[in-house]
Amino acid sequence: MIEPRALRRGLFACVAAVSALGLAAELWNASSRHPLQEELVPRLSLSYEHNVPTWLASSLLLVCGLAAGAVAREAPRWRRHWWGMCIVFAYASLDEATQLHEHLGGHFETSGVLYYNWVIPAVGILGVLAAVYLPFVRALPAATRLRLIVAGAIYIGGAIGMELPLGWWVERAGPDNLGYGLIDWVEETLELLGASLALVALVAHAAHQREAAPP
Repeated sequence: MIEPRALRRGLFACVAAVSALGLAAELWNASSRHPLQEELVPRLSLSYEHNVPTWLASSLLLVCGLAAGAVAREAPRWRRHWWGMCIVFAYASLDEATQLHEHLGGHFETSGVLYYNWVIPAVGILGVLAAVYLPFVRALPAATRLRLIVAGAIYIGGAIGMELPLGWWVERAGPDNLGYGLIDWVEETLELLGASLALVALVAHAAHQREAAPP
């Protein structure tokens, strides 16, 4: 079994490397023009899709789903909630790869920070999930509860929270500039960090669950 501290160090190093390369790509793209940019920037920038950062984000979420499923199989109680978490992570992985959430937008006449108005139904869905999962979260061991809350806050802060300033910026300056790239870089980095912390939390909880199981 992977040791949670070693996993955390490895994930943080990986996220730091991908994030740093993405930031370098944004700054390079804004400061000069070079034939290599057409090849490297779309593959490394966090503001592009279907590239290395997207693969990492989708993979992290998928592994989180697998970890939640492994916990669900051995959980003495709240098994349905663990399986539900598995499904949520699997859907988030699929969404990261295919951008399904964009179909939630376009149904409202909004502008400014709500330029990307898919966040409106997304917040509603999160509210329902929060209400359903509140008793489950309260029943978790304190360490697992804290880890998952921190991970979720960071991930949602990036995925939904950063869409507000991003939409405001796009409406005024468009997406083809350094400002857009930097805001999106923060958003995607927070998502990678949140997913990494969630995976560490799930692995640590699985280890705790095994230790607490009767022989």
